[in-house]
Amino acid sequence: MKFFRTSVLALIVVASTAFVSCSDDDTAPMVEVKVNNIVFDNGDDFNGDVDGDFTGDGGTATRIFDWQNNLSTADYNADITATTDGTFKMVVKDADGTVVLDKSLSGAVEPDSYSGVTASGTSGLWTVEITLTSFNGDGSFSLSEGN
Repeated sequence: MKFFRTSVLALIVVASTAFVSCSDDDTAPMVEVKVNNIVFDNGDDFNGDVDGDFTGDGGTATRIFDWQNNLSTADYNADITATTDGTFKMVVKDADGTVVLDKSLSGAVEPDSYSGVTASGTSGLWTVEITLTSFNGDGSFSLSEGN
């Protein structure tokens, strides 16, 4: 009986040590989006020119922010590194909620950038939605009042 208890106790110690020594190096994939050097989740407001950058290690996320545009169009630009995997998507809505821009970039295919002028919309508080899907790499985007 003493041998049985000692064996069970030894087994418990060995099993406990095995579980404690395991590490959680497999963290969940993430993405990070910065606008004007500020890391944000959702709901922030920005005025003036918007300069953003993003990075990811295979994660997926959507970030939404409001942007004051006093004009009826916006100049936009976005690019990702050539070795990026996943997709980057930018959707911009005017003050009335009408989509004035909906563009995407896919990793490892050309083109790896885009730029231009949005469709015309209603000036005021615009909404910008940045979506990164299975994104592994980095990139940047910018918005400024158009016209």
